[in-house]
Parts: sequence; C-alpha cells; structure tokens
Amino acid sequence: MELFPLKNIFVAALPGDLQESNHPRMVLSGFYSKVLPKNVVSPSMIIFSKEVAELLGLSKSFVESEIFLSIMSGNVVALNSIPYAMCYGGHQFGHWAGQLGDGRAINLGEIITQDGIQTIQLKGAGPTPYSRTADGFAVLRSSIREFLCSEAMFHLGVPTTRALSLMLSGEQVMRDMLYNGNPEYEKGAILSRVAPSFIRFGSFEIWASRQEVDKIKLLADYTIAMHYPHLKEMEDRYFLFFEAVANKTCDLVIAWQRVGFVHGVMNTDNMSILGLTIDYGPYGWIDNYDPNWTPNTTDMPGRRYRFGNQPMVAQWNLLQLANALYPLILDKDRLKGIIEDFGNQFTNKYQQMMRNKLGFHTEKDIDPVIIKQTEQVLYHCNIDYIILFRLLSHITHDMTLSAMRTAIEPALYEADLDPHMEELLASWLTTYQQRIRLENVSHDERKRQMNQVNPKYVLRNYMAQIAIEAADKGDYSLIHELHEMLKLPYAEQPEYQRWFAKRPEWALEKVGCSMLSCSS
Repeated sequence: MELFPLKNIFVAALPGDLQESNHPRMVLSGFYSKVLPKNVVSPSMIIFSKEVAELLGLSKSFVESEIFLSIMSGNVVALNSIPYAMCYGGHQFGHWAGQLGDGRAINLGEIITQDGIQTIQLKGAGPTPYSRTADGFAVLRSSIREFLCSEAMFHLGVPTTRALSLMLSGEQVMRDMLYNGNPEYEKGAILSRVAPSFIRFGSFEIWASRQEVDKIKLLADYTIAMHYPHLKEMEDRYFLFFEAVANKTCDLVIAWQRVGFVHGVMNTDNMSILGLTIDYGPYGWIDNYDPNWTPNTTDMPGRRYRFGNQPMVAQWNLLQLANALYPLILDKDRLKGIIEDFGNQFTNKYQQMMRNKLGFHTEKDIDPVIIKQTEQVLYHCNIDYIILFRLLSHITHDMTLSAMRTAIEPALYEADLDPHMEELLASWLTTYQQRIRLENVSHDERKRQMNQVNPKYVLRNYMAQIAIEAADKGDYSLIHELHEMLKLPYAEQPEYQRWFAKRPEWALEKVGCSMLSCSS
C-alpha cells in the first residue's frame, strides 16, 4: 500500500504547547498544540482534486482507497504524522480579539514536493484547545463553498490555498446559520486543504501582545528559512521580510479586485503571511457592481470588509503586522514608509490592472478618467461586473453606438434604463470606442488578451447554493460539474454557457446567495 509521505517540519522546528489535554484554554507555551482528530462514524468521499493529489505526488488509486478516506476523515493517523493545531491571535473587525488559533483545523504535517513544502490540513475534524465554545466541526454547505472556491481561485490565477478532498463525516452538526437564534442540525463534512504554510499575520501578533520577542524572532526565522530563503542571510532580513509580505498582499488584493471577489472577513487571523487567499468563509463575487457590497451579514452595520474597502483593510492589517514585527526591526520610519507606500503601490497596480481589463495596451493620460467613468457606469447603470468586461472584448473600432449597446446588453440588470442613465452609458461607450482606436493591435489580438484577464466563469454565490441544495439531497453532480468548468474560467466552454449569466432575481434575497455568515 502506498504511504502518505508526511513530514513534521513545523513541529520539529518550533516549540509546542507543554500541556497535552484537549480542552479550550489559553496556550502560553508554544506555537502549536498536539491534538488528534475525532473519529467519525461513516465518512464518504464526495469529491477530490486530481490536480492537487498530483501536486502532492499521490496516485489516483491511493486517493480513491479506504486508507486515504480514513486518514483524511481523521479516523486514522498516518504513519509518522504528528497532528497539531496552530496558536495565533488576531484583530477581528478592527478590534484585538486575543488568542484565536485553529479552532476547527488540524494540521497533519508537510509533504515535500517539486514545488516545495505543502502543509496538509483537515478542516472540521474535531475540537482543539483553540475551539473556545465551538465544537471544531464543519458543515457540508460551507465545506462545498471552500472546496469549489479555493480551486476556482487557483485557476483564475489568484494566490490561494488549495483543496485536496471533501467528504461527508456521517455526523450531524448543530449550527445557527444566521446567528438569529434558530439553530438546526446539518450534515457534517471534512475538507482537506493544502498550502505551503498556514502561518498568518495573527501568528506574530499573539506573541507581540504577550511581549515575547524571542517567540516573534523564532517564528520569523522559521518563516524566512522555509518560505523566503533568499532573505535568510540578509542583515536586514526582518524588514525585507515585511516588505515582501506587503508586496504579496498588495498583489493579492489586486487579483481579488480583478475578478470581483470579496473575502468578507479580512481579520488579521485570516491574512496569510504568504499572500494567499485563506479561510473561505462568508465570501462572495459581486454581481451588479457595487463597491459597498459585503457578503457577510456580521459585517452589515459598518461594511468594513466591503468590496471597495479591501485595499484599505489590507493596509490596516499590514500596520498591525508591522507593529508585531517592530521589536525585530526597530526602525519606525522604514516600516511607516512601507505602509504609506502601499496606497501608492496599490493605485498604480490597480490602474494597470484596469487598463488590461479594458484592453488598453498602451498607457494614455486619459486612462484614469476612463477607468473612473467605467466604475461610475457600472454602478449607476446596474451592470454585471464579470459579464461586462467579458463582453467589452466584442467592441470594435467601427461599431455603431446601437451595436455597442446591443453587445453589452446581457450585462444589464435593467432592460430599460431611464434617459439620464441611458445617456451616461452612451457617452461612456463612445469614449471607450475612441480610446481603443488609439491602440495599434488588431481586434482579434485585443480580444485574446482581454479574455486572458477577464474570466467568463466565476463561482457566483447562487451557483454554489444550487450545488449545496442538491448535495444536501445526496446529488453531487453539480459539485463535479462546477469543479470541471471552473478549471478553465477564461475559456469559452460553450457546453457551460448556461452559467455565463447574471444572478437570477430569486437569488437577490436568498440566504446563501446574498446573505452569509461565519457559521460553518
């Protein structure tokens, strides 16, 4: 039988919790607590990613075997595996929350691949010392959303954790989906996810809050050695490490904005030190463009994590990381410079990203004005973000205004705009056409390049919800269909044309489509 080639790199390199009892408590002595997954009654596989299995060097026959099912459900501990939950803290909705940690995630260890270290983690496999008042389990709906979304994001070219497998646990889990006092039993599930590391901003913040500089240094040295090895011998490696994290975080949010993704809960404990999208909870894709939209019901009062505020929150989160790393750097001005430059860096990268989406291959002085006009038209004319940019590639130099209007009509949520909005749309289309006439590339080349950055297919919330409702009845075919489609989000894929469509009206107020919470 093929072995699961797990290493214990994190556990071997860093000190752990001195206590071994698995009950909710403050962990003051280490970076992790050893903890075993809880056995479940009758696990069954729903779907696995062949690509991620290949990344890990696991054969298809092994992933389809009973031993793999047993290991990834938590019923069997793999040979040489030392399962553990990580200790970290974090700022939640702008306020320090103290110790948080892996409340429903258990790391099995690492696999050395051709692409470097990959950490294997079970999500929903039982309680840990960090579970607080929670049970450590996960439900089917949120696990489906994370499996599909993390794999979709990878194929969109967005830095992300990956998903290896998704299975039913055979257990029933009590959840209050909207935190409104109406808990119900739901099907339990276990997701296995993969990333080079699950270290977060909050992994450093917890030790800074306790003024344990030696722990901050240990973790920084480990992170640099494992994931930023080119900085290891640098004299100012801690500053350069922070600068690299800031750059990766900027690129990550640019990628989110490009594809219309809203994370929904950008707490510092949900920010990866590697610039990955991590912890898929109440996320969503904007349908009709609205920079004030947040998918998270918990975020509704202040909309801190709304689409248009993601870059500002990322900058704020980096400030908290800078504060945590300050004892190693001791140069407030240099750190302040990185934080302040983040805004300029984001603006420049955002402008270039939008030029690419609009099909502008050369930079013109008028571009910022057109980009601003595009955002205004999207918002005021109630236009679908994903569909509009995909259809803009059909606009040619010599189209009539009427033909251009017809070309983008499938992106409009309102068939009949009022005269003022119609005039605004016509003016923008005319300006846009004049701008693309300044390009020296053929229409076919421009279309090809636009379609490489503007996806045709994303995992809209209503699509995930349809798959969840079918899965709850034992039908997993939609999960498999969406998984296959989302592997090629930039391709035409006419067989999936029905998914290239605006959000249906019924999804506007439906729980799971427009309203989500952190409940899982």
